[in-house]
Amino acid sequence: MLMSSYDQLLVIVSFIVAFLASYTALDMAGRVATSTGKVARVWLFGGGFAMGVGIWSMHFIGMLAMSLPMVMSYSASLTVVSMVIAVAASIFALWIVCYGELPWYRLCGGAAIMGSGVVAMHYTGMAALAIQPGIIWDWRWIWLSVVIALVASGVALWLAFRLRQGIGRLALMRSGAAMIMGVAIAGMHYTGMAAASFPMDSHATHLGVNSNWLAILVVVVTLAILGITLLVSMLDARLQARTSVLASSLAEANRELAQLALHDNLTRLPNRILLEDRLDQAINKATREDSQFALMFMDLDGFKAVNDAFGHHIGDSLLIAVAERMREKVEGHHTLARLGGDEFVLLIEIDDPNDAAVVVDSLVKAVERPFAISRYELVVSLSIGIAVFPGDGHDERELMFNADAAMYH
Repeated sequence: MLMSSYDQLLVIVSFIVAFLASYTALDMAGRVATSTGKVARVWLFGGGFAMGVGIWSMHFIGMLAMSLPMVMSYSASLTVVSMVIAVAASIFALWIVCYGELPWYRLCGGAAIMGSGVVAMHYTGMAALAIQPGIIWDWRWIWLSVVIALVASGVALWLAFRLRQGIGRLALMRSGAAMIMGVAIAGMHYTGMAAASFPMDSHATHLGVNSNWLAILVVVVTLAILGITLLVSMLDARLQARTSVLASSLAEANRELAQLALHDNLTRLPNRILLEDRLDQAINKATREDSQFALMFMDLDGFKAVNDAFGHHIGDSLLIAVAERMREKVEGHHTLARLGGDEFVLLIEIDDPNDAAVVVDSLVKAVERPFAISRYELVVSLSIGIAVFPGDGHDERELMFNADAAMYH
């Protein structure tokens, strides 16, 4: 048998390519998992292509690293077929880990298919060696390489699934996982290479591609593909992060604007705009379900005297305290709103008009108790007018007018 040796530099390069291909696989899994629609499909096929080229390149560089006492050449068609197999297996692997869950049976099935694809890629690539007579195989090493490929595929799928989404030290974790996956891929390759022996009279047919310049070409092209893929992925991730921050800030701004537009700035109760919308909804619901609700118009007696005597800042504090007490006394489906000044409105669902009287009694008693504002003890009272739908009005304007008139009466 011919004695073979390995170019140590190319062996190291093959390990580096295996690591980069593994890291690309983990990164692409994250990109696909966080994307939707056409974008997800682009990342799936683009990432699968880059990953497959990386795995195939590692295998091919490992073959080119092997030195034999003869000129080696390769069948172009079988070499291309081996690359296609690697790309197809990579796309399948990304699809497995990026959608839904990954139960054990799916993991095992995916590992079997991906491992078979890696084995097929490797031995198709070995068959591309244009030499006569053919390679003599040691089946013990072949079966060992198959086992390594299956186990490595299972581990790779599990790691890719676990690390497809995350925060914090995700890049460091992916680097460690890529190192494990790269060693496993390289281990499978060199185990498969150990299964091949070459007869003493082996010679190249000189029909294939010469390997003198092939190693440099494959390394440069592969590193370019993997580098560009990772660079685009990093830029996309940064753009997604900025977009997410912008969207979050915009949503927060919209919530604040809605709060300002629909709520009273002082008491944080709904304002007239929101009350009118709630009243319109209440009328529609009561009409549809043949039910009742009460609209209560409320005014603070003695508030003007407090404002004039102690100043607006004490008056504002008193309004806040009154709103808090009324809010504590109201239960069930209701809307307590402030229209402005010392005017409040309560919209509440009831089963019977007497229910409204019970609510009014609790509100009056709650507001009658003295308020301790700053160093003052302030006393005000509450006047309330009640309008019940549908008996005291059939639309918003009529209900508000009647409740206001009842309060002044």
